[in-house]
Order: sequence, then structure tokens, then C-alpha cells
Amino acid sequence: MAGLLACLPPHYLWKLLGRRSPWPRRFLFWVGYSTGARTRIVGTSLKRNVLFVSNHLSWLDIMVIAGASGSAFVSKDEVGRWPVIGWLARLNNTVFIARTERSAVRGQADALRSALTSGQPVALFPEGTTAGGSEVLPFRASLLASLFPPLAGIKVQPVAIHYGAATEEIAWVGEEPAKANAKRVFSRKGKLPVTVRFLEPIDPADTPDRKALAQRSRAAIVEALTGSGRGPDRL
Repeated sequence: MAGLLACLPPHYLWKLLGRRSPWPRRFLFWVGYSTGARTRIVGTSLKRNVLFVSNHLSWLDIMVIAGASGSAFVSKDEVGRWPVIGWLARLNNTVFIARTERSAVRGQADALRSALTSGQPVALFPEGTTAGGSEVLPFRASLLASLFPPLAGIKVQPVAIHYGAATEEIAWVGEEPAKANAKRVFSRKGKLPVTVRFLEPIDPADTPDRKALAQRSRAAIVEALTGSGRGPDRL
């Protein structure tokens, strides 16, 4: 609450001056920090004209990626209706989508395409769920349709997130209510080391279609988490 009260006035001042506000990023970083998250960044994130695609374990992923990159996010539309949370998400230019309505996919892709051309980085969790826990589920390719035909200068950058030994402890799986999960994570004692690895960007023009792009992005993340004999704890 203190972080929110500190960040809101300068955020609206930045908006009044017509400038892109850094304050949502700082607030989200602070929320993650308040849970104990201590982020180690590996690699270099693109600063604009990029769609980050990441594995997904917890709502903390949002705080960690936003704090590391300043990105907006793609989220299911029901989050936009949540009290307070929906309002906060809009402050960070969240792109809301209705994942259950197949007829709306084209319009949602157009909305994401528009957000990408604004210059602000956008992040997407193509698994569409945290149910896989530490396992990286197959990536859903539907929203990557926004990148075809390819947009000039827009890249996809895979991002691998790992919470080390605390992965199972903080993962949001099963039917656990959001409130209960948040309480469990905030009640956790001690620091929470998190590694965020920004991988080699992919030019959508170098892939034949959205399915190939989804598979290539997922393969890069899985390799970063488990490849080269390092193991995920040594990312």
C-alpha cells in the first residue's frame, strides 16, 4: 500500500505531461520485492518493439518481468473485472483478451498488434495457465497471429524464469484460490532468488507460421531451463 501511494501521484503527473510513465514498472517491482523476490537478470532485454514470451509458474512472474523490462502484459479479460487488480492492470496498459471466445481471436490479435506498434514492450505467457508448475506446457499459438504478416522491426524474445529450490513452494497450480495463493506467497519467510534469462530474439519473418514460432520459442526456454547439463538452478 505504501508503494502504491508513493507511485500514483508521479504516475499521473507523467501522464499529464504526455510522457510514458515508469511508475507502474517501479510499483510492480516493489510488489515482487515485498514478497522477498530478488531478481538476477541474465542476458539483455530488448527495450521496445518486442513481444516477450515466457514460461509461467506464478502471478509473481508479472512482477519479476515488469520490474526487469518495463513491459505491459497480455491477460485474460476476467482480470480486468477484478476489483483494484483490474484498475492496476490498466495503469500498466494491459491488453485484455477473451480466451474462451474463438470468434474474438482476430480482434484480440489486432489489439496486441496495435500495442506492439506503440513501442512499449509487451509480455505474453503462451502456456495460458500456471497449471504446469515447473513443467513448461505447450505454447498456444493463437495470439502469435498478431505477428503475421510480420511487423517491421518487431521481434519475439523468449524469457526463461526460474525460482530455484522455491519453485514448487510458490507455484500456483490446481484449484487454489487467488487470495489463498497470494497470502501463502506473502507469508513466506526469507528471500526468494529468481533468475530471469532473456534469450536470443527471434524475427517472426524467419519462421513459416505462428505454430512454428510458438514451438521455437518454447524450445529455447526449455533449453535454457534444462539444457547444457546445467540444470535450472544454475541458470
